[in-house]
Amino acid sequence: MGYGSYTATDWNKLKASRKIETSSTNQIFTARQCDSRYDPKFIGNREARDSEEHPLTTPIIIGVDVTGSMGYLSTQIIKESLNDLMQQFYSGEEISDPQLMFAAIGDAVCDSAPLQVTHFESDIRIAEQLMDLWLENRGGDIPEDYELLWYFAAKHTDIDSYNKRGKKGFCFTIGDAGCHELLNTGSIKRIFDDDVKFNISSVKLAESASEKYELFHIVIGDQSFNFDRILPGRIITIQKKEVIYLTDVIMSVIQYVNGTDKDTILSRKTEVTRTLIDNVLNSICINRFGTIEL
Repeated sequence: MGYGSYTATDWNKLKASRKIETSSTNQIFTARQCDSRYDPKFIGNREARDSEEHPLTTPIIIGVDVTGSMGYLSTQIIKESLNDLMQQFYSGEEISDPQLMFAAIGDAVCDSAPLQVTHFESDIRIAEQLMDLWLENRGGDIPEDYELLWYFAAKHTDIDSYNKRGKKGFCFTIGDAGCHELLNTGSIKRIFDDDVKFNISSVKLAESASEKYELFHIVIGDQSFNFDRILPGRIITIQKKEVIYLTDVIMSVIQYVNGTDKDTILSRKTEVTRTLIDNVLNSICINRFGTIEL
């Protein structure tokens, strides 16, 4: 996957054909069960490959909490953020050949499909696949399983940016609850169909995924929960009213990690978003993790 390039024309056609602007969440996300194409147990690896069309790929994973209190966020992304995000990705040279993958994250205890993942895509197919995901809307404001995506990123993605050039991709998780402390062997077998001998702590999963990805977690609300310990230096806090600026947050973090200085990033922001982005960039550190194998 990952062929083609994203265009505003393709987005406008999809938006009109699906009536995205006027549709409810249930009308946009019509799936009522998990599609096997996005079920990790049926996926060997998700690949982000270089090609003649995209020779220097940058894999970017965005994992969204889709449990009860966060169900609104997927609609916000598809209606307000995705088109802007993709156009910004392609607007300059700071992010080379972006390939985007979405993940729907739930709860391994409560949900039938606690993790769903799209392909890495460079064109309008990423929007189509995002709308194919099942918003199960169970769970609640209890610890959720963001570590499922870290496990998948570490063990079930194969990315040329890292394999060929030693350059990490990016992985953002977004939610309003804490993270479970460990991933047990039973859940790993049920969700991924992988046989492992021991439970794995969320700390180790974050460290392992960070071998190939720059990991960040965006907390919606005032609490960092247990992320300060699991993912120190990589926590971004925004308020629910600031979700409309997710594109600016994600884009600014990627630019910052890629070497653009903070003053240059802030100079491109509006007066409304400048303070937010300044706070975001001041709150993170880069190059924290070493390499730890599962």
